[in-house]
Amino acid sequence: MSDVQEIKNLLATCTDEQRQEVFAYLRGQIQIHPLEGTLHAKAEGVLEAIHRSGEFTQRMFKGVIAGAAFDVEVADRLPGWQKLTITGDPPYDTHLKDSHGEVKVQVKLQRSKSGQPMTARQAVKGWSENLYVTETQKTRSGMVRGSKTRGVQKTRPYRFGEFDILAVAMYPSTKRWDRFMFTVAHWLVPEPKDGKLIRKFQPVSGVPNADWTDDFLTAVNWFRAGTKRTIQTA
Repeated sequence: MSDVQEIKNLLATCTDEQRQEVFAYLRGQIQIHPLEGTLHAKAEGVLEAIHRSGEFTQRMFKGVIAGAAFDVEVADRLPGWQKLTITGDPPYDTHLKDSHGEVKVQVKLQRSKSGQPMTARQAVKGWSENLYVTETQKTRSGMVRGSKTRGVQKTRPYRFGEFDILAVAMYPSTKRWDRFMFTVAHWLVPEPKDGKLIRKFQPVSGVPNADWTDDFLTAVNWFRAGTKRTIQTA
């Protein structure tokens, strides 16, 4: 029996209090992530700061998690695909390539309201209560200044053609970061006053249908087929 296995066996016989004591001892010697060194703060402190922050900050942070989750749970597991380097601040989160060509993916988080998944009808009158919703606007760099807008980031709509696939992390309704729904970007609902722009709110199906799929490669095939349509809102 190896020394490590013997330690594991001993830990299995320990009480919760004893395991916490061992963990505290090891935690004092081990850095969980390089960011701890960059921020000069322990991971526990960073998590506590997020916990104390408001709903807006936590929603923004969850959006960051959604993008990372797509890379880890989807992009990194695609055989025959490679992730291309992204520079600057393009209107997509992940740039992928296979033997047939390139695909640009924008990742968004399913919208919540008061801690509950938001329905499409809550976002836009007349839309279905059986569909969820996501926001597709992007944020400008910097913060808005002024007494009425301080701390709120400016947003602006995406234009059709800026990305190919929309990936929506369905964490609010599934409580899992490996669950996504995908659709083709040019199928999204346009802004009523400017058809070249993508509408801020987009209805999202929680199950696969003609507009949405939970399989990334299916969405890629839809995109490459060039079919023209607009996702259903009702």
